[in-house]
Amino acid sequence: QVQLVESGGGLVQPGGSLRLSCAASGLTLEYNVIAWFRQAPGKEREGVSCISSSDNSTYYADFVKGRFTISRDNAKNTAYLQMNSLKPEDTAVYYCATDWGCGWSPAEYDYWGQGTQVTVAS
Repeated sequence: QVQLVESGGGLVQPGGSLRLSCAASGLTLEYNVIAWFRQAPGKEREGVSCISSSDNSTYYADFVKGRFTISRDNAKNTAYLQMNSLKPEDTAVYYCATDWGCGWSPAEYDYWGQGTQVTVAS
């Protein structure tokens, strides 16, 4: 049974940083892509970043480029999203997801975590 568990969310001031974790069980993360999505109240879920399984290529949405960094630790079967220079508009529930290929549509992913809340406010 595949399970993804996010952690690391919380309340942070604008300009601050957070690191989200996505711990996987029931699959070997090394052979799967990991993507991060987010969903703000009243908005659709949107893709934030993805890291491939083959060569660890990384992809970022324009609104986080230069501020967020996705990574993975295969030994820990865990992926991360380092978020710097956070803005109030980054406030959302952040989800990790896994499947066979990076894509920007939530429909392309079969496995999801439960989400972790990130709130950016002064």
